[in-house]
Amino acid sequence: MADQIVTVFDRCFAAPGGLNTRLAGGFDEPYYRPAGGQSGFHQVEFTRDYPASALHEAAHWCVAGAERRQQPDYGYWYAPDGRSAEQQAEFERVEVKPQALEWIFSVACGMRFRVSADNLDAGLGPSDRFKRNIWLQVLRYCEQGANERASRFARALAVHFGRGDPFRIDCYHLEDLG
Repeated sequence: MADQIVTVFDRCFAAPGGLNTRLAGGFDEPYYRPAGGQSGFHQVEFTRDYPASALHEAAHWCVAGAERRQQPDYGYWYAPDGRSAEQQAEFERVEVKPQALEWIFSVACGMRFRVSADNLDAGLGPSDRFKRNIWLQVLRYCEQGANERASRFARALAVHFGRGDPFRIDCYHLEDLG
């Protein structure tokens, strides 16, 4: 399924006039590489062949503004697994929008979405507040719209996978986040 997600992303964004960006799997860690070198393409890299990683990294790319997309890994901080409670709270604050988009992309593909706290070593799973904030952000995207890149990708995924409109509020329930 990851290869199909790559195909849809590249069709949306790698073509001329499509922001010169490709999605690529097969990496040990996700990373964003702005254009440079021989390829001339920006590259959104996801872990191995994991569809959820592909959708999550595409969501980060959709959230990042034009200036951030010129910086390696968007210029964001990242504390690895084993974060303190304070670092985890900051992680949850900055991850609401990407994870909300990932949920929308997952619905567009017919995949189950799982909230990621990305902090297994510390034993800190996603907080109830984090789950609620993701759900509320999804509802905002459904009611007010997401940015053009996110909307374009979500709708292209839905067409490719034969799914309905991924911006229907009735597709999203807080209790589905466990």
